[in-house]
Order: sequence, then C-alpha cells, then structure tokens
Amino acid sequence: DGQNLVTEDVTVVEGDVATISCRVKNSDDSVIQLLNPNRQTIYFRDFRPLKDSRFQLVNFSNSELRVSLTNVSISDEGRYFCQLYTDPPQEIYTTITVLVPPRNLVIDIQKEIAVEGEEIELNCTAMASRPATTIRWFKGNKELTGKSEVEQWSDMYTVTSQLLLKVGREDDGVPVICLVDHPAVKDLQTQRYLEVMYKPQVRVSQNYPVQGLTREGEPLELTCAAFGKPQPTDMRWLRVDDEMPQHVVVSGSNLLISNLNKTDNGTYRCEASNAVGKSHADYMLFVYDPPTTIPPPTTTTTTTTTIPTTITDTTATTEPAVHGFTQLPNSAEELDYGDLSDSRAGEEGAIRSVDHAVVGGVVAVVVFAMLCLLIILGRYFARHKGTYFTHEAKGADDAADADTAIINAEGGQNNSEEKKEYFI
Repeated sequence: DGQNLVTEDVTVVEGDVATISCRVKNSDDSVIQLLNPNRQTIYFRDFRPLKDSRFQLVNFSNSELRVSLTNVSISDEGRYFCQLYTDPPQEIYTTITVLVPPRNLVIDIQKEIAVEGEEIELNCTAMASRPATTIRWFKGNKELTGKSEVEQWSDMYTVTSQLLLKVGREDDGVPVICLVDHPAVKDLQTQRYLEVMYKPQVRVSQNYPVQGLTREGEPLELTCAAFGKPQPTDMRWLRVDDEMPQHVVVSGSNLLISNLNKTDNGTYRCEASNAVGKSHADYMLFVYDPPTTIPPPTTTTTTTTTIPTTITDTTATTEPAVHGFTQLPNSAEELDYGDLSDSRAGEEGAIRSVDHAVVGGVVAVVVFAMLCLLIILGRYFARHKGTYFTHEAKGADDAADADTAIINAEGGQNNSEEKKEYFI
C-alpha cells in the first residue's frame, strides 16, 4: 500500500522501439534508477553506466525516469526494474514482451492443375513467429476450415495448416487465400488461383425458325455451342436411335434441314469432347403440319364475271388447285371453319357451281337481247307517226259533197305518177 513507484508492461514488435517509464507518485527528491533483466544499471538518475547505445534517455525529473530502447530483439525480452532510493528502498518491475511476425507465408498445392471432381490438398505455412500464428482459409469470400499443426524451435513457432478441397468447374480461376491472425502484423496473406480442368458443357440453340413451331416444308437450323477446359476439339452431330437423314447438312457446329418432313421427327444429339471427357446435349424435333390457307367462298356476282376466263383456262389451272388441296392439314382443329369432304365431293361441288353459272349466263344474254329488240321497235314506231290520206280523200277540201270529191280525185289521175305514196 505504501508503494510510491508506478510503471507499465511493454509489448513491442521486433525491430521497433520500446519505451520504459519509471514514475514517482509523491516525489521527495529521491534517486531513481533503471536496471536490466541481469540487474545491470541502465540509468542512474540521468547517467547511463551501461555501454549499450540503444538505450537513450527520453525524460528525467524528480518524478520520472523515461528511457527508450531501439531495435528491440528477442534477447531484450524480460523484466526491467525501477528502483527508488528511499528508506527502505522501493522497487517495481516492468515486463517487455517482443512479438515476431511470421518470416514467410507460403501456400503449397498438391496438384497445379486439378480435374473436376478431384480432392486436392493445400498447405499454408507461417514460419518463425512469436507467438504462434492462427491461419484461416478462404475460397473467394467463403471461409473454409483447415487443420493446423504447430512446431516450436527455441522461442519461435512454425505453423502449418492443411486444407482438403474438392474442386468443380466453378472453382476454375477462383483464388484460395491463406490469412494470418497475429498481433505483430495485420492483413498478412497469400493466395493461389485454382486451375481446374473440366469436360465440355454443351448447349443446342435453334437459329431458324426463331420462334414458333417447326412445320413441314420449312427449314430448320441448329447450332451447337460447347465450352470446356481445355476447349473441345471434337464436335459431331448424330440422330439418337436412328440414322441421320441423307438430306441433313452438317457443317461444323451447325445442322441444317432445308425442307422438313414427318420422317425427320426424332432426337438429334450434339456431342463434344476434350482431354477430360465427353458431354452432349439433345434437341427433340417434332414436325407439325404446314399452315393452312383456305380461299374465301366466292359470291354469285364474282362467279358470273369470272366464269368465261375460268372455263377457257380449265386445263391449265386444274393441277395447282388440286396440289393446293393436297397440302391441307389432316387435323380438323387447324381449320378455320367446317370439316373438308374428300376430293370427289369437292370436284362434284365445283361441277355444280359451274352448271349454275352457265345457266345464269344464258338467261342474262336472252334478257339482254329482248331489251335491245324492244328499244329498236320503239324507235321505229316513233319515226313513222303522222296522218295518211287515201286517193278518195284527194280534193275533198275543195268539193261541196262526196260525189264532187270523187270526181275531183279522178280528175287528178294525170299527176298520180308523180305523187305516189306507198305504205308498207
């Protein structure tokens, strides 16, 4: 309880500066001195009897003696004593602890190049540290657990941590980090990048048609893409459980069918291989019926006006029409209206429509001829409208009675040849 001296323990990293302070609470001008672990006097008041120049006086007064020690080493570690010459003398000690960071931090990997699915061993070694280090493992941002062993050589420690890691293709190029936790150092770490070989990853994409169904008569183009390490060198197309159709064109990674038909249905496989192994991707092809376009029904007027040209070109246009019907889909769901009858019923319906059209054309011609005849007769009667006189009526205007008129008319016979009129 009567202790008048005060000091603190010192922790210093090897090579740094340690400062030792001996302080007096209630100074009475007593002498203060500092001694090393061998109890040799370092400073007596402000005088340094020890010839070690690494000790330097920082401050001296009646209440404090402060001394610095530069370039601290492991040999400097121990107890240092502060003494105060009173009656009786007082003494207190301070402990200097020297920290030594790891000299080297090294990662050893069992295999420089690993194959997907293998388990590899990594070892991280932190040598010659004091105290022993703690090693932590990280793969990317994920912390992993390793197994550590500690070896002590004199006052130094060497720590080795082992990590067993099963690698996959996603680990290729990912850093594995060895991080050291030690009071003498911060953020000390080393890392190795994983190199993982893996078999190809295959993907089949449809270039054409870009969207929609694969229909009969249309083209189909497929592209095979493969990625692996090492890059795939062998790539081929085949048809699963069947032979490849002869009309299929394979060019490198592309497969082309210019004219699809129902026989092309099946599973097409793209295989790719490298030094690690072989992979494949499948494309299941189902060819649908071609799209259906049914001509709209014709009206009576349209039929009447187009019948003459249709009848004259029957032999030339019959084949395309029949070919169009043969392309109609087999399923009723794809039609916009009604079920279609067989080809014979279609032909009979076409013949009936042609007969009706001919009859209608003949009636129209007869009606037109009758109208023309009525117009001609009307114009003729209009031109011959007027008053006509017989021979007996000549001279009636100048005669007093009928007998006189007849006599006058007969007297005019001489000029009858010049004034004849004929009525037909």
